Amino acid sequence: MRSPTVDINMDMGESYGRWKLGDDAGAMPWITSANIACGFHAGDPATMRASARLAIDHGVAIGAHVGFPDLLGFGRRHIDVSADEVRDYATFQIGALQAIVGAEGGSLAHVKPHGALYALCSHSDEHAAALSAAIADVDASLPLMLLSRQVAAAVEAHGIQLVTEAFPDLDYDPEGDIVIEPIKQARDPDLVARRALRIVLERRIDASDGHEIEVDAPTLCLHGDAPNAVATARTVRQALERAGVVVAPLAA
Repeated sequence: MRSPTVDINMDMGESYGRWKLGDDAGAMPWITSANIACGFHAGDPATMRASARLAIDHGVAIGAHVGFPDLLGFGRRHIDVSADEVRDYATFQIGALQAIVGAEGGSLAHVKPHGALYALCSHSDEHAAALSAAIADVDASLPLMLLSRQVAAAVEAHGIQLVTEAFPDLDYDPEGDIVIEPIKQARDPDLVARRALRIVLERRIDASDGHEIEVDAPTLCLHGDAPNAVATARTVRQALERAGVVVAPLAA
């Protein structure tokens, strides 16, 4: 019987200038995909390059973590934007990171929106289609990570593969949406690991009202801006591997 396989992705490269957030170097050994901020919600050219270099050195797949132009709100505030604006924002950010990663001898492996843009594109066919069009303009082989298959038709119409993910370090509301925290809170790493195991082995996660939500997630997202992100990533990976789960990038 084939062992279950899962990717662990983490949002990274979220420092900005002299302001530091997260411990990319400490977390990188425990993950298999890094979503690197592209300068809109967080990140700057030097941070993008440093995070890309770390990922390449550790054999970690690199994704463009595209967001709203909202440094003050860390991209977690909703902004009323048109589909055309989303397409332009995404093309700009994907292209910027692609150039930096290429200069370091690597290549992009996926695209994932951040925060409020993630929530918008997970529910709006129009905005999901615009983001997918931007990906297709740059490199149609790059899959798009989103919460569910709700907007799959809009994404796949542009020839883009949709990959669904789950969040063991966030709460889910009764409708199955993630509850975005303006400032990421620390979670008990053992609890996050148990939730991760349940997602992978049972395809279930509990909502905030106690009922079970069915999830189909080849990749698990952990948040690099959590105060204990390194401990959480280490605990989750070790728990998965002890249970016989193969942890590997999506393309492996």
